[in-house]
Amino acid sequence: MNPVEFVREHAPFHLLPDKALPLVERGLEITFFPRGSKVLERSGPKSQHLYLIRKGGARLEREGQPVLHLEEGEVFGYPSLLSQDAPAFDVVAEEDLLVYRWPREVFQKLLEYPAFAEFFTRGLAERLRLSTRVEGLGMVNVDLALPVGELITRPPVFVPRSFTIGEAAQVMRSHQISSVLVEGEPTGILTDRDLRNRVLAAGKGPETPLEEVMSAPVKTLPASTPLFEALSFMVRQGIHHLPLEQDGQIIGLITDTVFMRQQTKSPLYLLRRLERTRNPGDLVGYGKELTGVAESLLLGGLGASEIGRSVSSLNDQLIRTLLRLAEERLGPPPTAYAWIVFGSEGRMEQALLTDQDNALVYLENSAEAAAYFEQLAAFVVEGLIQAGFPPCPGGYMATQWRKPLSEWEQLFRRWLETPKPQELLEAQIFFDFRPVHGDLSLEPLERIVAQGADQGIFLAQLARASLQFRPPIGFFRQIKEEDGGVDIKKGGIAPIVSLARVYALEAHSQAKGTVERLQAAARENKLSPEGAETLVEAFSFLMRLRLREQLRALRQGMSPSNKVPLESLSPLERRHLKEAFLQVREMQEAMSHRFQTDRLG
Repeated sequence: MNPVEFVREHAPFHLLPDKALPLVERGLEITFFPRGSKVLERSGPKSQHLYLIRKGGARLEREGQPVLHLEEGEVFGYPSLLSQDAPAFDVVAEEDLLVYRWPREVFQKLLEYPAFAEFFTRGLAERLRLSTRVEGLGMVNVDLALPVGELITRPPVFVPRSFTIGEAAQVMRSHQISSVLVEGEPTGILTDRDLRNRVLAAGKGPETPLEEVMSAPVKTLPASTPLFEALSFMVRQGIHHLPLEQDGQIIGLITDTVFMRQQTKSPLYLLRRLERTRNPGDLVGYGKELTGVAESLLLGGLGASEIGRSVSSLNDQLIRTLLRLAEERLGPPPTAYAWIVFGSEGRMEQALLTDQDNALVYLENSAEAAAYFEQLAAFVVEGLIQAGFPPCPGGYMATQWRKPLSEWEQLFRRWLETPKPQELLEAQIFFDFRPVHGDLSLEPLERIVAQGADQGIFLAQLARASLQFRPPIGFFRQIKEEDGGVDIKKGGIAPIVSLARVYALEAHSQAKGTVERLQAAARENKLSPEGAETLVEAFSFLMRLRLREQLRALRQGMSPSNKVPLESLSPLERRHLKEAFLQVREMQEAMSHRFQTDRLG
């Protein structure tokens, strides 16, 4: 590879337009530094060059203590170059070092290109955000940021509220449409599914008043809503027709078929399949199709958080389908209940199928209820296995975690009032619980969790439990690989999730998602806005990186894992990965100091 090709592949030169390359090539100097020599000296002469490591490694030192390791493809020298102050660190060749460098005059000319200049002034959070956009962790084949209103092909069709079902059906047939909007306050909607399920199946005649079977108020979104948000909204609401508004008026309506034309592996396709499910055997292959949906959304340019919400919404619908089938088989439940999920599913951050994390809460503590819900839990857990969700190795499933509400309240209080380190380490994922189905209110449990913000010992023990996993950074701040890869989950994702959980609880926030928790903590001054933003972008970067590598493994016929080989990453991705890990470690140290976890028994 010639020098310019190498330079072109590395930050920040990848941000330069082609017309800047002749300047890069003319100004390039090749320099060699033997092992142990100083390239720049702290408090010494100002840096006169921008350096890019071509081969070898260097380290930043302060008073003889290593501070940071620099690898092939990394730049240095620019803080002194920009400020024209003396270097703040010694830069020492850790091994024989070959560098490319550009003199100050060339660097200043390159700074005339905004994207190149911004690289040196933006913080880590913005660099991570930029890397996701520029580096192209997923190639875009569908513009899911497109305003959904651009898919409207015809004006909406309204019918009077006084119409009968027969009259409305005639309007639908004459216009060759699958729904009509109903005038009045609030606006209603009648769809072909309503005619099938609420009219024909219910034995109603064409003279039935329209108001008896229509849905009102109709669910709408602004026409400016991005396509992916509209798609996610329809999945969450379980609807197939979406009216769009502009300036307070409905200007058109789109259906799920529009999304399926835009995207062959649409979440709405899976939603339709779940609606048609009549027994658990129909769910075989669900996991493979869900993987296809996640990959399609990634290729459509969606971020990991949006993909997680879409996938989790589908999994919620899967659970509701299984619970519906279970109730049809077992009969109505003897008492109110709630099926809950926790862990990544509870936070709506699941992209690919992982182990089950679910539990069951019911109201009445009776032998009849215990027997009924034992059968219901077994049916649903087995159905999830058939759909592709493997059982949880730790047993965190409703077949074992199934209790009356009063017993759940006692358990949550015990965790708060007498927090045992090992027990809390295993139980912390329960604080991510989210109800998926059932009529039982879980407000008593939410109230107990909220009280944890005022329990100093509990918060401190939860903080200590959150520090179980540490970023794999070595003595010289190098990323450490084990067994052929870097564990992205243990080293970065899990620590950020845990940090967010503790800080959000301290902020009295009931948010479940990691991003929402970090934002809530920043609003309540439990985290600095800069720290929260950096963790948000690091979390999004790591989640997307892991998903991309997992999908790549599946395409190659291998089992997906949380490990990513460093050799599979570009130099820029490796740089950002190290920066993300270092930021996580710094935030963990801050949490440890804040809650004095080293003093806990």
